[in-house]
Amino acid sequence: MEKLFDTWSIEREIVLVKVLKHPRHKVFAAWLDPAALAQWYGPAGLNIESHEADIREGGQWRFDMVGIFEGQEQRFPNLMRFLKIVPDELIVVDYGTPDPDDPDRFYMTMTFDEQTDGKTVLTMRQLHPSRQRRQAVVGFGAVEYGLQTLDGLATWLDS
Repeated sequence: MEKLFDTWSIEREIVLVKVLKHPRHKVFAAWLDPAALAQWYGPAGLNIESHEADIREGGQWRFDMVGIFEGQEQRFPNLMRFLKIVPDELIVVDYGTPDPDDPDRFYMTMTFDEQTDGKTVLTMRQLHPSRQRRQAVVGFGAVEYGLQTLDGLATWLDS
């Protein structure tokens, strides 16, 4: 794990930040509850279909993002492996297709910082395997989709 944090590079990283009006224990809990995660996670217009949800350090979440495009159902299979979880503070995952050897898998780190006003700053960092891969995912909308995901979390927390 230490080596992972030594390799952060601006050329490979995407950083998204959202201030949520909820205490961090509640924001953090939304990431660990498989039923909740399936309700809010992912870009707008896509639904989550979970196939396996073992959300704990050493566990994994295998799911499809499902949507209708040009009248056809499209499925986007995903595998998120939970590498480190520090309650109410940190989640580190590796993320990509269900192929555990997918060369495009990336690391994602979520930090949860509670402010004195009770709000939580959620910072989501993605570290991609190369500068080119980062550019490719930015090009297909990963920043906007990530922000939609964080907006979905905010909406779910408000409900």
